[in-house]
Amino acid sequence: MAFPKAYADVVARLRVPFGFVLVVAFAWFSDPRSGSLAIGLPVSLLGLGMRAWAAGYLAKNQCLATGGPYAHTRNPLYLGTLLVAVGLVIASRSLGLALVFGCVFLLIYLPVIELEEQHLRKLFPEYAAYANRTPRFWPRVHGGTSLSAFRWDLYWKNQEYKALMGFLAGTAFLIWKSSPDMLRP
Repeated sequence: MAFPKAYADVVARLRVPFGFVLVVAFAWFSDPRSGSLAIGLPVSLLGLGMRAWAAGYLAKNQCLATGGPYAHTRNPLYLGTLLVAVGLVIASRSLGLALVFGCVFLLIYLPVIELEEQHLRKLFPEYAAYANRTPRFWPRVHGGTSLSAFRWDLYWKNQEYKALMGFLAGTAFLIWKSSPDMLRP
């Protein structure tokens, strides 16, 4: 799927501000119950783990990440983000949020992925060979091997702990909102 560069540039700039709009929609439309939390939160944790794993291999603009999850998919951070979102949608029990998150992924994240790949192709000549052997999004179970190892300093430098803090705040909110003591309409 190819997006016009002008469109991709605009959505790349709007990605973070639009995230705040999603938080408000999430808070307003979520209707969690203990069962939906029990199913959705583990899915989100899986995505959060994927993001953390990827962050520990990513030295942005310094070298091409091909180890860890990058041996299985070129976009493990975005795959992790998708899993976090899917889990939160399940936990929130809202079809409307599912539609909104789906549209956001298709209309914002896919063009951003495309822009990032164009950037990596220019920055790293070896990217073309990597892209030929590694799926863009859906992971290949038997990926390549790498001598690189997870690095906590990269996890911290990439500020992935912010995703964990956001997840914990969202989880606390969903648990509070699902409380049987709350008045429900």
